[in-house]
Amino acid sequence: MSYPDAEAIFEEFGIVVVPKNVFPAVGQTRAVATLHRIAKRHGEEHARFVVMSLADCANNRAALDETGLWATSDIILAFRKNYPAIMENEVSRFLSFFDAIPVGKLQYWLFGLDGITNKRAALVGLIWERACRVFGDPQTEMFDGRNAA
Repeated sequence: MSYPDAEAIFEEFGIVVVPKNVFPAVGQTRAVATLHRIAKRHGEEHARFVVMSLADCANNRAALDETGLWATSDIILAFRKNYPAIMENEVSRFLSFFDAIPVGKLQYWLFGLDGITNKRAALVGLIWERACRVFGDPQTEMFDGRNAA
């Protein structure tokens, strides 16, 4: 099945679509249907921002798979809900934050959860925890058990 909308978005950001039987290298993907579903659910501009967030960030060009795309979509939606001023007026702060997140490394850690839990949700949780530390209420840090360690 062909998804010209998703293929065009990937092409716009220099992402090469490879066949299903090829393991994608950095800057390549085979998750065209995934991006198509994201675009149908949340709109083409959202899907474009998802790809831009991964493709234009040095650490994340290897995370252009189903889990990485959906988790990035979820994080963008969470930011729009919880930090609307940043997403409307200071989107570069979000992109700088996201660039510093090693999405591929986090996905690697999640291999241990195969068959146990939803890796998309787990990845979103790992990224969101970092977002709350960067953008959240600093007073909540005094209740963080890691401060005592």
